[in-house]
Amino acid sequence: MAAAALSSTSTFLLSSPTPPAHIISVTSKPTTALGLNPRTKNPRRLSCAAASPTVPAPASAAKAGSWRDLFSLNSWVVRDYRRLVDSVGALEPALRRLSDEQLKAKTAEFRARLACGETLADVQAEAFAVVREAARRTLGMRHFDVQIIGGAVLHDGCIAEMKTGEGKTLVSTLAAYLNALTGEGVHVVTVNDYLAQRDAEWMGRVHRFLGLTVGLIQAGMKSDERRASYRCDITYTNNSELGFDYLRDNLSRNKEQLVMRWPRPFHFAIVDEVDSVLIDEGRNPLLISGEDNRDAGRYPVAAKVAELLMEGVHYTVELKGNNIDLTEDGVSHAEIILGTHDLWDENDPWARFVMNALKAKVFYRRDVQYIVRNGKAIIINELTGRVEPKRRWSDGIHQAVEAKEGLKIQADSVIVAQITYQSLFKLYPKLSGMTGTAKTEEKEFLKMFKMPVIEVPTNLPNIRVDLPIQAFATARGKWQYVQAEVEAMFRLGRPVLVGTTSVESSEYLSDLLKAHNIPHNVLNARPKYAAREAEIVAQAGRKHAITISTNMAGRGTDIILGGNPKMLAKEIIEDNILPFLTHEPPDVDMEGESASHKGLSKIKLGLSSLGLLAKAAIMAKYVLKSERNEWSFRKAKSTIAESIEIGQTIGMEKLQERLALESEMYPLCDAIGLAYLSVLRDCEIHCSAEGAEVKTLGGLHVVGTSLHESRRIDNQLRGRAGRQGDPGSTRFMVSLQDEIFQKFNLDTEWAVRLISRITNDEDIAIESNVVVHQLLGLQINAEKYYFGIRKSLVEFDEVLEVQRKHVYNLRQVILSGDSDSCSEQIFQYMQAVADEIVLVNIDPQKPPKTWKLKKLLDEFVSLGGKLLSESFKDIQAENLQSALELHACGSVKADSFALPNMPVPPSSFRGIRKKASSVMRWLAICLDDTSKKGRYTNTVNLARKYFGDFLIATYLNAVQESRYDDTYISGIEREVLLKTLDTLWKDHLVNMNKLSSAVNVRSFGHRNPLEEYKIDGCRFFISMLSATRRLTVEALLHYWSSPMESEEIFNTDDQ
Repeated sequence: MAAAALSSTSTFLLSSPTPPAHIISVTSKPTTALGLNPRTKNPRRLSCAAASPTVPAPASAAKAGSWRDLFSLNSWVVRDYRRLVDSVGALEPALRRLSDEQLKAKTAEFRARLACGETLADVQAEAFAVVREAARRTLGMRHFDVQIIGGAVLHDGCIAEMKTGEGKTLVSTLAAYLNALTGEGVHVVTVNDYLAQRDAEWMGRVHRFLGLTVGLIQAGMKSDERRASYRCDITYTNNSELGFDYLRDNLSRNKEQLVMRWPRPFHFAIVDEVDSVLIDEGRNPLLISGEDNRDAGRYPVAAKVAELLMEGVHYTVELKGNNIDLTEDGVSHAEIILGTHDLWDENDPWARFVMNALKAKVFYRRDVQYIVRNGKAIIINELTGRVEPKRRWSDGIHQAVEAKEGLKIQADSVIVAQITYQSLFKLYPKLSGMTGTAKTEEKEFLKMFKMPVIEVPTNLPNIRVDLPIQAFATARGKWQYVQAEVEAMFRLGRPVLVGTTSVESSEYLSDLLKAHNIPHNVLNARPKYAAREAEIVAQAGRKHAITISTNMAGRGTDIILGGNPKMLAKEIIEDNILPFLTHEPPDVDMEGESASHKGLSKIKLGLSSLGLLAKAAIMAKYVLKSERNEWSFRKAKSTIAESIEIGQTIGMEKLQERLALESEMYPLCDAIGLAYLSVLRDCEIHCSAEGAEVKTLGGLHVVGTSLHESRRIDNQLRGRAGRQGDPGSTRFMVSLQDEIFQKFNLDTEWAVRLISRITNDEDIAIESNVVVHQLLGLQINAEKYYFGIRKSLVEFDEVLEVQRKHVYNLRQVILSGDSDSCSEQIFQYMQAVADEIVLVNIDPQKPPKTWKLKKLLDEFVSLGGKLLSESFKDIQAENLQSALELHACGSVKADSFALPNMPVPPSSFRGIRKKASSVMRWLAICLDDTSKKGRYTNTVNLARKYFGDFLIATYLNAVQESRYDDTYISGIEREVLLKTLDTLWKDHLVNMNKLSSAVNVRSFGHRNPLEEYKIDGCRFFISMLSATRRLTVEALLHYWSSPMESEEIFNTDDQ
C-alpha cells in the first residue's frame, strides 16, 4: 500500500498544473532534472515549456547514498547509537507490565543508584525506556527509534539535526529527564514564550507523571514565581528571559532578590532551534539599560535635518555594513540648518544625532524592521517575523526612529549590563541543541562551542520534491508568477505556504490574492495576525488552505496535512462556548483576528458531540447568570483552556463518571472537557480523511519569494513540506531586485544581460543552472560575511567575558557570603589601596632621597578624612623616612605592627579571625611577585604593612565606636561594596563599547583592532578595579566618621 501511494504521488507531481505562463529553462550541463536527455552532445539548450517539476531520485540513487554512508563519519556515529536503541527496546516489554505507581517509582530508584556512585551512563538505557513508556501512557506518543538516537545525541552534549516534523519536542524529554535525575536542574530553552508554555504543559505531563517538578518562565512573571520555577527539576524558558534573569540577578542588591540557582545557576541546557539562538541572534547582545533624558530634544530636530539631506549629494550609503558617510556638502548643509560651526563640537555635539537620523531614514523601514503600535515603534525580529516589545535598539537608533515617525521620544539608553548569547550559553558545563538545519554551520558550532552536529536519520524516507529556482529580472514579474502559482495550486486543492521576508511583502502578496478572489490567511508581526499564529498554522495543511507567512524559522508548530485536530477542536469549543461565558468583545491586539475559513471544508460533528456542546453551552450560560458578574474575555478563554487540559489529563471515561456523580453541581470545566474530547474525535476522523486526500494531490506546496542571507533559513522553509514521509514540493522564486542583492552590492548585471539576450520580456521566469549556481554563490558570500561579523563579535566579547566573570563572581561572593567574608573583602580592598599609594610613591630600586614620602602621607590622610588627619597632623616626610630606616632590619609582629616614632594603629585586631587575617596579609605582601623588586623591597613591604594595618585598624575602631549591631554594619558594608562596583562596572561597559568602535580606526595604521582592544580593555579593567577599591574604602571611612550624616548612601538612587 505504501509503495502504491508513493508511486501515485510521484506520478501526480509530474502532471500537476502550473501557472499559465512560459518559463525559459537554460542548462549548462547534462541533467534529467529538467527533462533533458543526459546523452545529448549539445549541453547548452534553450527550451520554452511549462514548468516541469523535478523527478524524485530513483532507487539506484538510494543505493549510491548507502555507499556514501559507508564512508560518512556521521553514519558511523549513528550506527554506534543503534546499540543503545536495542537496549532500550529490550526493556520495553517489562516496563509495559508495570503499574503507573511502579513506573513512577523508577525515578526514586535511579536517584538512589546515582547517590550510590553509579553514573548517568549506567542508567541511560533504563531511563530512556521509562520515558518512552511514560510518554506512551500520558501523551499517547511512543518515541521512534530515531528519536531515541536524538535523545542520546542531546545527552552527549551535541547538536541533533532532525528534519521538520520528526518530533524534536518529544526527543527533548529523554535527555531532560536523564539529566534532571542529578537534582541540579535542567533548562529547556525555546525561542519564544508560546513554545515554552506549550512544551511545559505538553511534555511536562511526562515529567510530572514520573515525579519530577516542572517550571515555566514567562515574560511578566514576578520574582517569586521565577524563583520557584528555577528551583524545579526541569525549567522551560525562552532564550531572552534566561539571559535577562542572569543579568538582573547580577544587578540585585541583596540575596533575597536572586531568582536563579546560585551559586551554580547553570548545569545542563537543551536549546531548541539552536542555530536560530546561537547564530542568528548572535549578532545582537542582550542589554539592560538605564535612562538618560539629557538629549531627548535633539532627536526631532535631527530628523528634520535628515529629511532635507539628499542621498548621493549630501551623504553616501553602504547597505552591506549599514553605514552612512556625510559628504563635505552634507556637513556644510547640516551645519547651516542647525546654526552650528562644527557638528563634532564637544560642547554642542550634533554629529551623532544627524547620523542616527539618516540611518533611521535609510535603513529602518516601517513594516520591515519595525511596526508602529499604540504610539510606540516596536522591533520586528527579521529572523522569526515576530514583534519584540521589550527590545530597543541601542546607541540612540530607537530614539531616531521614534523621531522619524513623530512618536514620543523615550529616554535614551545607558548600558547597565550586557551579554551575548554565545557568552551566556558558554556558562553551561554541558550544552546541547536541536534544530532542523545546522549541518551547514557545523564548523562554526565546533569552533565556538565545541559542539559537533549529528544528523539523525528520518523515521520515514523524505519524498519531498524541490523544484528548480526561478529567477526574474524584476520584482513585478516575480510577484505575478507567485500569484499565478498559488492560484493554480488553490484550484487544484493543494495547501500552499508562501514564505516572505517582511510584513510589507506579505501584505503586498495578500492584496494580489484578494484581487483574484483567492481566500488565504496572513501570518506576520502585526498583532491581529500574530496572536492567532497557532490557529493559522494548525489549518495550513488543509485542502485549499493558502497561508502567507513571514519567516517560518522558529515558528515551532508543524503543518499537518489535513489540519491539526487538537487545534481545530479547541477552535470549535471556543466558537461555541465563549459567547455564553462573556459578552466582552475580544481585543484584536491581544487575541487577533479570526483565521479565515473560506474555501476550507466544514468539519461535520456527530450527534454526540453536538449534544455535549449544547450541554456545555447551557452550563456556561447558567454559571454566568448565577455569578452575576460579567466575565472578561481573557478569563473566559483561560477557563476553556484549563477545561481542555483537564479533559486531556483525565480522559473521557473518568470525566463521564465525574459528571454523573456531580449532575446537580453544574461542573462547567468537566462538561467543556468532555465536549472537547468528543469534538476531538470527530476532528481526528475529518483531518485523517482530508489528509489522505491532500496526500494524493501532492501534499503541501511551499513557495519561497526570496533567498535569505543564509541557505539554512531557506532550508527551514523547505522543511515545512514533506514531514514524516509525506509528499510535498517546494519552489523558490527570486528577483534580481531583491534586497539581498542590493544590500550586498552584488553584481547582477550579468544576469540581466543574459535574460535580455534570451527574451525581450523582462517579467519572464528563467530556470538556468548557470544563474542558480551564481545566485547561490552570492548567498554563500553573504553567509561568510555574517560569519565574519559573528566571529569578530565573539572575539571581542571574549575580552569582556573574562572581565564579566570576575565582576559577577565578586558580586556573588559579596551577596551570598556571611558578614565575616564581606569584612574580609573590605580588608583586602584597604590593603590593596594602601599598597597602591605606597608603590606609586616609593620605588624599591631607587634610594630613599628620591621617594615621594610627603605625597604618600597626603594621599593616605586624604583617603580617610578626619579619621586619619588627627593621627598624622604632626607627621612629616622626614619622620616617615627615619622610621622606615630604623626598622629596616627589625622583626615584625604581624598582628600588632608599628613603625618607631610613628602613630600607633588602634588596637583593633582582637580575636583569632582578625589576627589570622593580619598574618595572612603580611604573608601575601612578602610573597607578592607582581610588584617591582629592588634593594629596598623589605623597606617597601614594611611601609605596605604599616599603612595597610593602620587603615584597617582605624576602620575597625570607628565601626566599634559607632555601637551599631553586626547586622546593620554588615548591611552597610554590603551596600557600599555593591553600589560602588555596579556604578563603575556600568561606566566600564560604556567605555568598552566606545573602545570597540574606536579601535577599528587603528587598522588604518596597520594595527590589529582586536589586539588593540585587548590591550586597552585590560588597562581599562585594571583601572576600574583600582577605582572600585579606592572609592569603596573612601565611602566606608566617610560613612563611619559621621554615620548620621551619611544616610544619603541609602536614600539616593544611582545617578
